[in-house]
Amino acid sequence: MATAASTQIQPLADRVVVKALEETEQMRGGLYIPDTAKEKPQQGEIVAVGPGKMTDDGKRVPNELKAGDRVLYGKYSGTEVTVGDEQYLILRESDVLAVIKS
Repeated sequence: MATAASTQIQPLADRVVVKALEETEQMRGGLYIPDTAKEKPQQGEIVAVGPGKMTDDGKRVPNELKAGDRVLYGKYSGTEVTVGDEQYLILRESDVLAVIKS
């Protein structure tokens, strides 16, 4: 799955492509929560990483993140895109708040 996305979407500069991890719980307190009322997920898996940011003197600073990292990001960060049937989030590396270690 990650390989297919990384061949279809190649982020530029310091951007990363994230596949949001869906919340597994659909019922809380016996009530069904429709998709429109759920909060946006704030964690996902990186599927593609750009080459890194260019500095003012022309040097490239590589990204610290890599494909396969599980990350936390801000609720309203990035831009949502749909490729095929899959939804992804493209955001800057600086919008990633933390890497989840397993």
